[in-house]
Amino acid sequence: MSGDDKAVEVSPAAAASRPERDRPWVMRTYAGHSSPAESNALYRRNLAKGQTGLSVAFDLPTQTGYDADHELSRGEVGKVGVPIQHIGDMRALFDSIPLTQMNTSMTINAPAMWFIAMYAQTALEQEGLNPGDEGAEEVLGKLAGTTQNDIIKEYLSRGTYVFPPAPSLRLITDTIAYTVNHIPKWNPTNICSYHLQEAGATPVQEVAFAMCTAIAVLDAVRDSGQVPAEEFGKVVARISFFVNAGVRFVEEICKMRAFVQLWDEITLERYGVQDPKQRRFRYGVQVNSLGLTEAQPENNVQRIVLEMLAVTLSKGARARAVQLPAWNEALGLPRPWDQQWALRLQQVLAYESDLLEYGDLFDGSPVIEAKVNEILTGARAEIDRVQEMGGAVAAVESGYMKSALVASHAARRARIESGEDVVVGVNKFTTTEPSPLTANLDEAIMVVDPAVESAAAAAVQKWRAERDADPDSAAAVQAALQRLRDDAKSGVNLMPASIEAARAGVTTGEWAGTLREVFGEYRAPTGVSANVGASEAGPLLTAVREKVKATGEELGVRLRLLVGKPGLDGHSNGAEQVAVRARDAGFEVIYQGIRLTPSQIVAAAVAEDVHVVGLSVLSGSHMELVPEVLDGLREAGVTDVPVIVGGIIPDSDARKLKELGVAAVFTPKDYGLTEMMGEIVDEVRKAHGLPVE
Repeated sequence: MSGDDKAVEVSPAAAASRPERDRPWVMRTYAGHSSPAESNALYRRNLAKGQTGLSVAFDLPTQTGYDADHELSRGEVGKVGVPIQHIGDMRALFDSIPLTQMNTSMTINAPAMWFIAMYAQTALEQEGLNPGDEGAEEVLGKLAGTTQNDIIKEYLSRGTYVFPPAPSLRLITDTIAYTVNHIPKWNPTNICSYHLQEAGATPVQEVAFAMCTAIAVLDAVRDSGQVPAEEFGKVVARISFFVNAGVRFVEEICKMRAFVQLWDEITLERYGVQDPKQRRFRYGVQVNSLGLTEAQPENNVQRIVLEMLAVTLSKGARARAVQLPAWNEALGLPRPWDQQWALRLQQVLAYESDLLEYGDLFDGSPVIEAKVNEILTGARAEIDRVQEMGGAVAAVESGYMKSALVASHAARRARIESGEDVVVGVNKFTTTEPSPLTANLDEAIMVVDPAVESAAAAAVQKWRAERDADPDSAAAVQAALQRLRDDAKSGVNLMPASIEAARAGVTTGEWAGTLREVFGEYRAPTGVSANVGASEAGPLLTAVREKVKATGEELGVRLRLLVGKPGLDGHSNGAEQVAVRARDAGFEVIYQGIRLTPSQIVAAAVAEDVHVVGLSVLSGSHMELVPEVLDGLREAGVTDVPVIVGGIIPDSDARKLKELGVAAVFTPKDYGLTEMMGEIVDEVRKAHGLPVE
């Protein structure tokens, strides 16, 4: 026997098996675009690649309760998600995907009840059943997933609210009461601090405001009387959270451990839940998308990895589900390959590393413990402050929460602009080699075919026409809508009426429109109050102020800037910061908030006699909405008011917008707001024939 053939003696230690591994978190990618059929194909490809759950992105008309043919849907259909206008679209979205075997997250808020109703009906139809049939409750009992359904953060940051706070809270309450009894594995609301961080929240504010929202929801459910006191632990057990993780990953680890501790404390002491399992802090995470940079976007990969570690390293505070953005989201809509890369980042950590073989790595760390206690102390004080105001709803209506976030965001931006906070490739280390990833920017992102909108509008019109051509179907629709209207007025749980409406073929716009008739609509405070802004003016801001003042004197009036948010894009953080900095620079600022039509913006520009119009569009609808504003101003005879556009706008689109008459285009790489104000003043001077230095 040769030396190579000799038996190798293995020591017992070497032969010992590795530690038993924990089950990995649910792995998702946030996806949906164009149409139900195309999104369905994308979901099936992602599941085949090892994704273990679905996270459905809906387009803005769907999120705000409009059909594709509504005026406000112009330019928004299929852009940031998939349009779902009725039960037929829901069937197509999940075709060949067995819902009783799936864990589905739906990022939907104001119409969450409606989408649970359509999802439940679709699941029953997959089994050949309808509500009330034998076996229907068993099917519903298998459905697992989450609806975001946090309306408070919509008023504060994301902007896809529909109804005023009180009826919105009622919809959440009814949804929770129904699902706890009939769809017990479903998380009917996802308290969402994710967008709070994007809106500027500090870790203390993120924890505190999220907990205040949870308290408002739980108090409403308890006080509704729809769930017996002895069953209230089941309600607490189905409350989940959706959080953000920024790049300061040690601080983020501590934030998550603080969340866990504080939730256990509140649910035990305030609600008397005795079962530790029911008090468990259950959360999913999407790491910070708005922290991704357009400049040197390849750096976003390491940012995403660090942020993922923040919510996975600490076993006691580990996320139950993780979805990662793609490296190029600051450039535009990611392609399927980009989403695959994001999924592979999770899989390498979960399956190649040994992370899941060990207990919590941070137990006993004095550094971690001190930071956790610091966050807890601040969060408890902030919760007490909000409760003294009357709770989360009162703090929204008064503008307190929004103003606090705008102020925090302004402070964060000031640190970036001063260089105190380093953003690699943006305000430091900006020298770079050409990136092969972005050599052709038009191919580095996915572009939604403009024909998607007209196709969706035609499809919903056809759906309504064919439905209403049958007298029985038309009668069923009218009966369902009347029941929805009556139940909304009477105060009974609205979920049964919503399920009946879904079965009858009611559209998303009809469901939301009926409730708008009863509940009314709402415009949340902007947070751009007089006490928010830069407290100190450096040399650059002082110089810009002098330029604004001098230009106003030459024109004989104070310069006025209209900041407009056309369409349904509710990401108002950038617009708010522009408004704050413009006011600090000496402009009179007109900012009416989100969700305006181009004609409304034109009317405001004319009525206020402004000197410049600034449009903020982050949803990709700039090529549809901006030209309408330009045309409207020309038709109104306004020729000396430059239009400035900011948003996630590819270079090719920026060139087209300038050819159409836009004076300047700013994208996320233009982080210097004060410099931006100087350029805006220059455009005003050019428009009035004044010399520009």
